[in-house]
Amino acid sequence: MKNLAFWNAARTWGLLALGTALYAFGLQYFILPNLLMEGGVTGISVLLNYAAGIPVSISTLAINLPLFLLGWRQLGREAMILTIGGTVFLSLFLWILEEAVAAGWIVPFKTEHDFILVVLYAGLTLGAGLGLVFRAGGTTGGVDIVARILHRAKGWSMGQIILVLDVIILGSSLLFIPKEKVLYTLVSVFLASKIIDFIQEGAYAAKAFTIICEEPEKLAAAITKELERGVTLMPAVGAYSKQAKTVVYCVVSRFEIGKLKSLVRLHDKRAFIVINDVHDVLGEGFRED
Repeated sequence: MKNLAFWNAARTWGLLALGTALYAFGLQYFILPNLLMEGGVTGISVLLNYAAGIPVSISTLAINLPLFLLGWRQLGREAMILTIGGTVFLSLFLWILEEAVAAGWIVPFKTEHDFILVVLYAGLTLGAGLGLVFRAGGTTGGVDIVARILHRAKGWSMGQIILVLDVIILGSSLLFIPKEKVLYTLVSVFLASKIIDFIQEGAYAAKAFTIICEEPEKLAAAITKELERGVTLMPAVGAYSKQAKTVVYCVVSRFEIGKLKSLVRLHDKRAFIVINDVHDVLGEGFRED
């Protein structure tokens, strides 16, 4: 048990470190040299860098410190440890990259023409970084803490709170950067959100089949034999007919969708099939975690 707890903790903090490193790289390599923006406290730090030349690594940590104290009191120790860890890691990696850029070891990608290329790669790296941080159970602090506190105190939607704060921050950036850069930033933010969802939901996407048919036991046996997939039989009652039925439930990989459809139709051409997307499938035959 101790070894398992150790490896789980190592995996969590490893993902947190890797995610914040990727996020810091995206900021330093793509966002800052091209005068683009970002949301949240990081966006405020980017604004301070554009307006007053304050290093993002310093302002990110400085802005988050009072939020840590507030969050620790309101949200508790367990909810804040990974958030504090994520913010400290982010500030550390930002500082390392700032020094590497200043020393000439890294030359940021700066362009006057290929902004689509910039926002695509910025969205990819920022989204991948945040996705890994969220997958580890952490955050990079900032508006996430404010949103959680307001959600508990007022019952407001966390998504709406974050959206309003991001709109205010991005709107304020119009005072320092051209509106075209803000529009490019929105493309980057949109792409990053999709990458975050992909990483959060898991690359191991699959399909869940819910099947109502005649002779469900025979179909379940055929699926087990032909596809070597587990099957669950669930009792149900038809709302109109009031007749007892047995529902067949099975999860397969994307590559087995056609095989299972054919198998069902072979056994019952009138079978009713519902196919749903499922994500992050863990267990035998899929991903072990």
